[in-house]
Amino acid sequence: MNAAVQKVKSDSGRARLGSFIYDGVAVIVCIIFLVPVLWAFFSAFRSSRDLFVFPPNFDVRGFTLANFQAVFATGAVARYALNSLIVATLSSLLTVLISSMAGFALAKYKFPGRRIILFLILSVLLIPLQVLMVPVFLILKTFGWVNQLIGIIVPPAATPTGTFMMRQYILGIPDEMIEAARLDGASDWHIYRHIILPLCLPAAAALGIISFTWRWNDYLWPLIVVNNQDNFTLQLSLANLVGTNTVEWGTLLAYATLAMLPVLIIFLVFQRFFLKGAISASVKG
Repeated sequence: MNAAVQKVKSDSGRARLGSFIYDGVAVIVCIIFLVPVLWAFFSAFRSSRDLFVFPPNFDVRGFTLANFQAVFATGAVARYALNSLIVATLSSLLTVLISSMAGFALAKYKFPGRRIILFLILSVLLIPLQVLMVPVFLILKTFGWVNQLIGIIVPPAATPTGTFMMRQYILGIPDEMIEAARLDGASDWHIYRHIILPLCLPAAAALGIISFTWRWNDYLWPLIVVNNQDNFTLQLSLANLVGTNTVEWGTLLAYATLAMLPVLIIFLVFQRFFLKGAISASVKG
């Protein structure tokens, strides 16, 4: 009896120690990621004279809005923000639509070569983005989409990650529901629209948030496609603030803070759906 009690106490102690170590590591990782972001946020409200004070601090005294006033003085921030919003929103919607359709087909349709197609889709992840840029750019040039927002929106919309994520989630939907709908005379489009999509909302929300973040922060592809400043996104305009000889760090950090806020707000508002969808997609199938 005593041996059993001692074993239970020993196991409980090890569990508490493991939990303590896990929590400690999680806190350290959070600090590593959060401190630079907080420093950039607080520095956006500081003058250039106080920006590089050592050691770094988060003192709110002496805060000023001069950096933000300099950002809005250019008058083009609203247009760049609108371009980024259009690109990120439309590209994310296309990503969810294409990925859910492809995931539905790969999860619920039995046809020869299904696994080969899935393998080929996932193998795209092994190809560096730089290798695909030239052929994709030539295709856009043929369509007349160079220097247009549509050239930024469409090419990144179909992603192997999104297709695999939606497929894994759809695999968890019972086949009996689809068969019952077919017996009632429902078409494949009707099944997709009224059964698959509603049941996939958590995964679709998670994929939409991830895609929106990717497209909002994307810099390299818009840099290649667009050279007309009227079609610049926030990230392209942000890079233009870095001069050849001098850099207005206060203005740059204020601009970066404004560019970061929309993604942060979207994640905070929809984090419940994001976590639910991401976890469900990872464990199903």
